[in-house]
Amino acid sequence: MPLPRFIQIHTLHTYPAALLNRDDAGLAKRLPLGNAVRTRISSQCLKRHWRMTDDQFALSKLSIPMAIRSRATLELISKRIQEKGISAALAQAAAEALRDAGLLDKGGKDKKGEDALKTGQAVLMGKPEIDYLVERCTDIALASPDEQTLKTNIAKALKDEKKNIEALKHASGLESALFGRMVTSDILTNRDASIYVSHAFTVHQAQVENDYFTVVDDLIQEAGELGSAGIFDTELASGLYYGYVVVDVPQLVENLEGIPANTCFADSTPVERRELAGRVVQHLLHLIATVSPGAKRGSTAPFDWAKFMLVEAGDWQPRSLAGAFHDALPLEDKTSTHSIRQRAVIRLAQEMSTMDQAYGAPLTRRFLALDAIDLPGAERVSLSKLAEWTSETVRQGVC
Repeated sequence: MPLPRFIQIHTLHTYPAALLNRDDAGLAKRLPLGNAVRTRISSQCLKRHWRMTDDQFALSKLSIPMAIRSRATLELISKRIQEKGISAALAQAAAEALRDAGLLDKGGKDKKGEDALKTGQAVLMGKPEIDYLVERCTDIALASPDEQTLKTNIAKALKDEKKNIEALKHASGLESALFGRMVTSDILTNRDASIYVSHAFTVHQAQVENDYFTVVDDLIQEAGELGSAGIFDTELASGLYYGYVVVDVPQLVENLEGIPANTCFADSTPVERRELAGRVVQHLLHLIATVSPGAKRGSTAPFDWAKFMLVEAGDWQPRSLAGAFHDALPLEDKTSTHSIRQRAVIRLAQEMSTMDQAYGAPLTRRFLALDAIDLPGAERVSLSKLAEWTSETVRQGVC
């Protein structure tokens, strides 16, 4: 039986009249692809919403320590040290010592004033890591008579405990276990992502509209005056988006359990060591299917559930089906009785079938769809059964 080394997730979502993801000019993000420009949703935007959502399948419901992404983490550490009964001056010195040692912000020694403890980048740091550093710095502060001695002692401790601190990457929060962490530091090591997320894009050419609107001033209107409190405009887009996510199962197990990825499916590795990874994947499928990104939520309500979701498990290298839409789907097709959504699924099925003919069909598949459609070698199921099947595939290590 093949191993489920990679779980590949393909989706189609429909979003009408929404501003899902803005660029630096406040416009809908775009992507030139093939014969047309599309609107897109960045992977960072998608991951942010999956991380922050709060429902029964939220990542926070997995009882795994989460993480904090901020430029002010050292400030947080300083405040928490003060809560342990350490003076503000010593707490500040402790945080500066962490910074001076290269923790989170390599080369930040020259920062002064309010920015003294601000890092140059928003860094993802696990709550267990923060807890450890607070406790360690508090203990050292209690044994240090002044600020300079404290800084010296912390620098020495970080050097002596470098291997222990590097090992903290396995306590760096669920978010980094999924989406990785990049830290420009030689104290805390980077962490490889186990979830790869593509930018979602419309399967057809971009459909955008400039939305002109005014803000009515109630008091002016009551006084019988004409006019408004402001005139504004924003860009809205509508579209059917293709999304693609890959789960590297051995890397996920390594990040969650601290065991080498190459032993993930070894006979000596009990099923229990993949139990947590299976639960994570189950939650992730629900999030991908039902959580919507979007700016201006209050005025556009950009909420949608996946109209189509295909999950593939196997031990071959991943491959996207985005090529099915390299030539944009025409918005109208008088030669077909199918809707654009149905035509998109047909395109995916054709791309998959063509790939199977060229490379073989080494993948096990399940899918959900709102439309009547058959996919090569795939069984149709509901979302709950799809998530349960994927989770069990990870746990059992076969597909």
